[in-house]
Amino acid sequence: MDRSEEMRDGNIGRLLWSFSWPAIIAMLVNSLYNVIDRIFVGRGIGSLAIAATTVAFPIMIILMAVSILIGVGATALISIRLGEQRKEDAEKVAGNGIAMIILLPAVLAIIFLLFAEPILVAFGASAEVLPYAKDFTQIIMLGSVFGSISMGANNFIRAEGNPKMAMYTQLLGAVVNTGLNYVFIFILGWGIKGSALGTVLAQMLSAAWVLSYFLSGRSLVKIRLKNLKPNWPILTGIMAIGFAPFAMQVANSIQQLILNKTLMFYGGDMALSAVGIMMSISTLLFMPILGLAQGAQPIIGFNYGAQQYKRVKETWKKAVLAGTCIAAAGYLAIHIWPEQLTGLFSNEDIALTALTTHAMLTFMAMFPIIGFQIISSTYFQAVGKARQAAVLSLSRQVLFFIPLLLILPHFWGIEGVWRTAPIADTLSIMLTAALIYREMRKLSENEDRPAYDHEATDNSQASGALCSSESQ
Repeated sequence: MDRSEEMRDGNIGRLLWSFSWPAIIAMLVNSLYNVIDRIFVGRGIGSLAIAATTVAFPIMIILMAVSILIGVGATALISIRLGEQRKEDAEKVAGNGIAMIILLPAVLAIIFLLFAEPILVAFGASAEVLPYAKDFTQIIMLGSVFGSISMGANNFIRAEGNPKMAMYTQLLGAVVNTGLNYVFIFILGWGIKGSALGTVLAQMLSAAWVLSYFLSGRSLVKIRLKNLKPNWPILTGIMAIGFAPFAMQVANSIQQLILNKTLMFYGGDMALSAVGIMMSISTLLFMPILGLAQGAQPIIGFNYGAQQYKRVKETWKKAVLAGTCIAAAGYLAIHIWPEQLTGLFSNEDIALTALTTHAMLTFMAMFPIIGFQIISSTYFQAVGKARQAAVLSLSRQVLFFIPLLLILPHFWGIEGVWRTAPIADTLSIMLTAALIYREMRKLSENEDRPAYDHEATDNSQASGALCSSESQ
């Protein structure tokens, strides 16, 4: 059974497992090396260096957002085009995606390097933290193109049905980054510059690995020189679908900026360090759910393109169940070992450990149900419904978290910062439930219709627009 037949006819549970476990392992390793990096920074340099990486985080999120804008949008369209048996069009999407993944981060890097200090101050750097943040972020931005290729183009590998290869990309970067960070910080004594340099060198190696896969002839979807020329209908289709996760990441960056400013006002550098530690731990718990979502996306997209709506529903249901189990396990971990987890990042700093522990337990109070929201948002991305995906992706940050973050601390001080997240999570999950219930009802109605009726369903957004544009 070839890849297309397996996607169309294979057992959903086995398919979801085979696509998800490589992504979950890769995401776990990827987040684990970020945790280890921050442990190295905290123990090898100090708490101000942790605060510096927290200040730099919104800028790195913007870089990630650009990679996701192109990577996720192109991945969804590649999966749909392969499901429609349109391999040549899938290659056009991949070629345009590669071109934008290189160009956009390069533009962002130039802008940052011209205005580094005012940008970092705007993102919450104090006078003590600014030198560390500047040293770290400048090196990261110089290597931004490599990070974008390794993240964005790696999604194309997963879209064509090769999740193991995509996993190897992330494993390679994670292992090299961890090793280089240890050598540069503890052995060579290069401080926070060494941490950034280790990250960039690892991204360079991962980018070379991804490009070698497409250029060596091993890939199903080929990267052809003629397809690198920008095609506006293709780019608009990519960006329409990728806009939801892109906007979510930009909202994350804005949220982090406001959070940093609020923390500095109510808690100072220690509160900023506490959030840096908390983000590392929460990322470690989030990544397996995101890996599961990545595994489900090509299965949902392929079968939606092939009008196999029962398989689409089954994939979503099983992914939600698995995501909820993962989230529940993470929730138990932070309640059983909160002091042990937070204590890994500081050298006997009892006050920092206590603050981080309390903040994490409050901030992540609604974590057990977050898997449902992530998988459902990914579903809308996978089927090309950009509007719904954008609403769900932005609901937590823009509609709920940021307004609550601006209001609650006025009443509760620093405690209001920690209580913002569980309230925002609850409201966004309620919205997600309403949209996904309506969508599942529509799929059920379409299951028994003949194929020509399926074409009249409401997939008339970015994916349909691109289809008609390309055929002209």
